[in-house]
Amino acid sequence: MSMSDSDSSSSSSYAADHKSFKQITRERLLHEMLRSAKTGDSKSTWKVLIMDKLTVKIMSHSCKMADITDEGVSLVEDIYKRRQPLPTMDAIYFIQPTKENVIMFLSDMSGKTPLYRKAFVFFSSTIPRELVMEIKKDTRVLPRLGALKEMNLEYFPIDSQGFMTNNERALEELFGDEENNRKGVACLNVMALRLATVFASLREFPFVRFRAAKTLDPMTMTTFRDLIPTKVAAGVWDCLMKYKKTIPNFPQTETCELLILDRSLDQIAPVIHEWTYDAMCHDLLNMEGNKYVHEVPGKDGVPPERKEVLLEDHDPVWLELRHAHIADASEKLHEKMTNFISRNKAAQIQHGSRDSKEMSTRDLQKMVQALPQYSEQIDKLSLHVEIAGKINSIIRETGLRELGQLEQDIVFGDAGMKDVIKFFTTKEDATRENKLRLIMILAAVYPEKFEGEKGRNLMRVARLTDDDITAVNNLRMLGGQPDTKKSLTAAFGGLKFDIHKVQKKCAARKDRAGEDETWQLSRFYPIIEELIEKLAKNDLSKEDYPCLNDPSPTFHGSPFAGAANPVPPPQSMRSRRTPTWARPRGSDDGYSSDSVLRHASSDFKKMGRRIFVFIVGGATRSELRACHKLTGKLKREIILGSSSLDDPAQFITKLKMMTTHELSLDDIQI
Repeated sequence: MSMSDSDSSSSSSYAADHKSFKQITRERLLHEMLRSAKTGDSKSTWKVLIMDKLTVKIMSHSCKMADITDEGVSLVEDIYKRRQPLPTMDAIYFIQPTKENVIMFLSDMSGKTPLYRKAFVFFSSTIPRELVMEIKKDTRVLPRLGALKEMNLEYFPIDSQGFMTNNERALEELFGDEENNRKGVACLNVMALRLATVFASLREFPFVRFRAAKTLDPMTMTTFRDLIPTKVAAGVWDCLMKYKKTIPNFPQTETCELLILDRSLDQIAPVIHEWTYDAMCHDLLNMEGNKYVHEVPGKDGVPPERKEVLLEDHDPVWLELRHAHIADASEKLHEKMTNFISRNKAAQIQHGSRDSKEMSTRDLQKMVQALPQYSEQIDKLSLHVEIAGKINSIIRETGLRELGQLEQDIVFGDAGMKDVIKFFTTKEDATRENKLRLIMILAAVYPEKFEGEKGRNLMRVARLTDDDITAVNNLRMLGGQPDTKKSLTAAFGGLKFDIHKVQKKCAARKDRAGEDETWQLSRFYPIIEELIEKLAKNDLSKEDYPCLNDPSPTFHGSPFAGAANPVPPPQSMRSRRTPTWARPRGSDDGYSSDSVLRHASSDFKKMGRRIFVFIVGGATRSELRACHKLTGKLKREIILGSSSLDDPAQFITKLKMMTTHELSLDDIQI
């Protein structure tokens, strides 16, 4: 019995070149796994899907319940919960290849009366040989097996160009100061395995580059933390070598690039206020993941109803505005509402003779909601008007514009310690969280200023709690032991330039092509944006970011490697739909999906090799936005992966959980 994750030759059915990263993942789960259980000697129409805690999350991030039902699944069960016997139905197991899961599966299907008629078993990653033997030696189970396959799919798509490996405690386990690094090693092993399954799913074989350990001098021993990207790269490489031998149609030569980094590269991105619509929603509103709860006005005297909505790719308004500056998003929403009024006669009658320009977006929203025949069309637009209104209110009430300006001035070298002290003494009503984030930005840029009494005094002025002070100290430790000479290296991820060059380089970045200079608070950009551009141009330092598989001249030496419009070799040519956010938008009404996805089926572009960037210790929304932006600019699909996707509050909580006091030296060998 084959243990490959693609026994059939149907891999082409889900690997159509033009499909996005998220589409490929979804279709592997629905078609290669669920649909394949309909074939062969499977007689039952409906099936049971059994998963564990991890695979439930994998499935829920990629597919909706309706998708699963359409593939013949009538019941979804937890492998660890007591289940009702259904001996006339077949079962599909999508589980991790652990000893506990295999024992549970064998217990279900062995004996005279198994729980299900037949079992189709799909493991999320490579199953150890000893567990395969455990299954094979059970002679009662073998005839009841419809499939036994490795899916090699252990990641969560969070976006059309983003994924997580669900290592939520990576920051604590990898960067915390513990004498025993056993937890850290285990975390890295799991992370590397899950990252590797991305390439198994997409049938991509990457050039594996990673951020090298920062050797301060020949006499300094390398720390465990310094080696984190190196260790992940080595773990991914081991998996790729196995895939080349065991997965049919897996590329034998490099088809893409992978850059492995860690959170110490950029300590500012996780805490600075990012001013895009997406980031503001997750930063300022009490959202649970992508879920937003709002009140829908009742009709005919009925009280308002609380309703949950998901801010995701299926919402065309969200898709269009998520990466826009909040001020730009608010203006566009007002334009959409005004256009809707002007195009609908019934709305004009309700509206009367007043000029729509004189009305607020909220007035327009209320008026349109009174028109029942347009309620379905206006729902999405009305939702975003409400959200943007809430965000703008919070910005005004908390004085966030002035704070945001100071944050960016600090990052670009236009403000320092004195400006922060002045802010604290004149803005006593600033929230403690905002003061904490401001101090963290200062500490990331100027860690030497926090040594001794000066730093403690500043934190006292800000009235930080002990937990807050711990978070500030742990943020400083992410970049290693701070001292005056190394402070900029810590703050800017080991890039070798001094403060004056940094300021000059960053100042030039605010005039990026296609960026509207109206929004000064959009000056900030994450460090990975610069690294990706250098990687695409083959300008990334091979000393600071070495490659495990020494690239042959046919890749980096070829004309397409750094070209603005690359022409890749035949094996890596892929024709894809242009991302909706990269196309000129013809949205008139804001609610019709056609307004954002117009001509998507026929709009293809030739894209160069994919670039994958993986950040150990958590990624940010600004980094995800940068990947979307650079895909359009570089004409190469940029996919961001991380152990988690953290909003500022989550990142700060994780910093507080770290137990770092000082760097412990570690001579663990790779």
